[in-house]
Amino acid sequence: MLEALGVEESAEAVYRLLLERPEYGVTDVAARLGRPEPEVREALARLADLKLVLVDDSSGRAEALAPDVGLSFLLSRAEAELGRHRRRFEQAGRAAAGFLASYADRPGPAARHDLVDRITGLDKVRERLEDLAANARAECLSLLPGGAQLPDTMDASQPLDRLALERGVKIRSIYQESFRNDPPTVDYVRWYCGLGGEARTVPVVPMLMVVVDREAALVPVDPEDGRAGALEVRSPGLVHALAVLFERLWDAGTPFGETPRRDAHDLSPQERELLMLLGIGCTDDIAARRLGVSLRTVRRMSSELMNRLGARSRFEAGVRAAKEGWL
Repeated sequence: MLEALGVEESAEAVYRLLLERPEYGVTDVAARLGRPEPEVREALARLADLKLVLVDDSSGRAEALAPDVGLSFLLSRAEAELGRHRRRFEQAGRAAAGFLASYADRPGPAARHDLVDRITGLDKVRERLEDLAANARAECLSLLPGGAQLPDTMDASQPLDRLALERGVKIRSIYQESFRNDPPTVDYVRWYCGLGGEARTVPVVPMLMVVVDREAALVPVDPEDGRAGALEVRSPGLVHALAVLFERLWDAGTPFGETPRRDAHDLSPQERELLMLLGIGCTDDIAARRLGVSLRTVRRMSSELMNRLGARSRFEAGVRAAKEGWL
């Protein structure tokens, strides 16, 4: 049960037994589990590294820490690792978009244009998105930044989503957590999930992206300026990398309809992301844009986090959070 937190099955059995029989020593555990003592000692060493037991080197006895203490540490560590992976993939996504933009502008053999095609104009981008969605056979993956979605975008997507889902296409979308503050977008996602689509949320969506059948992807030429157009990518390696970015964000996301889970320090994913942004010196304006919320919301959240951490500035709050092990 604890393998997802890095606890192997053999070590978990030792931990459970010590919780039930705290008076047991290595010999007792080995006899009860029918395992060699060296194997039990190895399991205890692993559990000690994971902060689930305390081992007295002089006596060789081990004391199992209460699950609410030990497992909270493991959950925090797992969430921090997920956060590191997500940030690395966000950076990879932005780097890929920049690379693709320069690649599309570079003259070369005709074959290159079969792999990366630049689409200019918002109307042309929308038409191409509609073509890809209409011809999807198995799967459509979307990253949708910015919280609230434009009404005309949702109106255009509704019939395409319905037809795709009716013919068995699996549709998964990742929205920015702040979309929950926009009733029309929430209504649209509820409708779409009711037809069989799936949606999750993360605090920050790095860029707009659509991947269809793992064969083609549309990404913005400039993630900061949608008017610059889009790149249609068909290079198998690049499409695979973009699909991997989506899957990592999906694994870290909160399913639509569920409340984002707070961590061992009572931080929501959005609060944790804000602390990270403050810790690297982002202003309130930048943090608000990244999180897709109002400046007023960021200032309220920052003030609450500063009070909890006893910090006198936003930057100090981010630094203190890292020092206290919150991040």
